[in-house]
Amino acid sequence: MLDIYLPIAQVNVDIFLLLFLSLAVGVLSGLFGVGGGFLMTPFLIFMGIPPIYAVPNEVNNILATSVSGSLTHWYKNTLDYKMGLMIVLGGVAGTVIGITTFSYFSEIGKISLIISLLYMYLLAIVGTLMLIEGVKEKNRKIKKISIKQKLHDHNWLQGLPLRMRFHKSKLYESAITPILLGLVVGFVASMMGIGGAFLMVPAMIYIVGMPVKLIPGTSLFVTIFISAIVTVLHAFNYGSIDLFLVLPLILGSIVGVQIGQKVGQFLDSTELKSLFAMLLLSVSIAIGYDSFFRDKTNISNGVQVTKSDLNFLAEFTVNFSNEAPFLYGALAIILAVSLGTLAAVARKILSPIIKRLLSDFRKKDQPKKEEIKFPEK
Repeated sequence: MLDIYLPIAQVNVDIFLLLFLSLAVGVLSGLFGVGGGFLMTPFLIFMGIPPIYAVPNEVNNILATSVSGSLTHWYKNTLDYKMGLMIVLGGVAGTVIGITTFSYFSEIGKISLIISLLYMYLLAIVGTLMLIEGVKEKNRKIKKISIKQKLHDHNWLQGLPLRMRFHKSKLYESAITPILLGLVVGFVASMMGIGGAFLMVPAMIYIVGMPVKLIPGTSLFVTIFISAIVTVLHAFNYGSIDLFLVLPLILGSIVGVQIGQKVGQFLDSTELKSLFAMLLLSVSIAIGYDSFFRDKTNISNGVQVTKSDLNFLAEFTVNFSNEAPFLYGALAIILAVSLGTLAAVARKILSPIIKRLLSDFRKKDQPKKEEIKFPEK
């Protein structure tokens, strides 16, 4: 156990536990293709980090993993930039509304309760839906039932005014639809510290009607901008971004996502989805218990302690955050984008090398076929 002091959040945390949790959540994110924010933020709160710090720092972490994933899709040309920018346009308005709401509940001292309630209901709903879908998928495989889906279903939202062409997605529909989607995602991101992929992905499929192959990349592309805006706004309004917390979060998550994506290529995720859904339900129950039933009178974990004997780096971080919050937020964004880009580039370079080494290893491991010589007549 090695505790480190977070100078902005003013709490002590176990660095090894923090790295382990961010790595584990990263693996789950890469394995199931979902953002880890709705798991990591509750974990940070359980570790004793106040919600006002847990939310924006996890958003900054999501920014790094989104940059890494988005670049991978950019290499594959599976991004619809025009659609993404329309969602971002709504996302800007959504983040402003979210930050205003966040400020209101902070001022009346109810923000911790509101965040706990949002997570409790969110995880319960998402976990239940994933569990139902996992059971259905398993039954279809057992019965060998295949469902033919239509390429594109039209709905009344797509027929609203301000229609425009989205050439990449081969769609002609109202720009209001993706803007409204961005509005909801921006609000949720700023209030709960999550990227909003769990909302965007189904909405892009069933409401916007985008081709499935373009959805992951476009979703990550949108998350980059929304996460950056949320990070700056939280840094400017509350001075709540703690680089001592952000750095281990980013490092653990980026490595975990890469591992999860690789492992996911070799596993049948049908049964794992059900286990993941049960994990979400368990966390939801834990949040409910922690919020309403747990006796916190004798609990010292998470109590903020102001230290006067900070080292040079910690003292510089606190002063920088207080004196230039906008620049400090920009620095946090640059750090996240740089590490995310580095991870994507490293993966692009190392992936073919690892594949070649594995291929060579398999060839050496295979027994050589003996040549059978027939006697000459």
